[in-house]
Amino acid sequence: MYRIEDKKQLKLEDFMLPFGGKLNGKNRWVQLSKLIPWKKFEEQYAQQFSDGVEGGAPAKPFRVALGALIIKEKLNLTDRETVEQIRENPYLQYLIGKEAYSDDEPFDASMMVHFRKRITGDMLGEINERLHVEEVKKNEKLKKRLKRKKKLR
Repeated sequence: MYRIEDKKQLKLEDFMLPFGGKLNGKNRWVQLSKLIPWKKFEEQYAQQFSDGVEGGAPAKPFRVALGALIIKEKLNLTDRETVEQIRENPYLQYLIGKEAYSDDEPFDASMMVHFRKRITGDMLGEINERLHVEEVKKNEKLKKRLKRKKKLR
């Protein structure tokens, strides 16, 4: 069973930290979260689950699944360490779609096996393509800015 949550992209300033303060919008995990079209891929992800099956817990949201897999790969972590890193880091919790920091484990490490099975190669290919296109755009903007600065000197 899967339930699509009707949530909009969480605004950075709305993420609640128990000790006050705000997350830095320039953080790499915050920037990455803005590049991924979560809703588009969540709809594909949800199609893998049957409707209305009673007795089972709903699957974790797509953002949790993909975010955890990205964290695991980028940081070269074990499944268990991935869960611990997410538990300890508010930026990682923001990436996986949490609305506030929590010191609780976001899911059991055994869920990582399910995440890997459910996120298809096609989905990963599309996501990687999207991230590549966005990175190229960002680099082009940076190049233009640097050229303008050189001309002004």
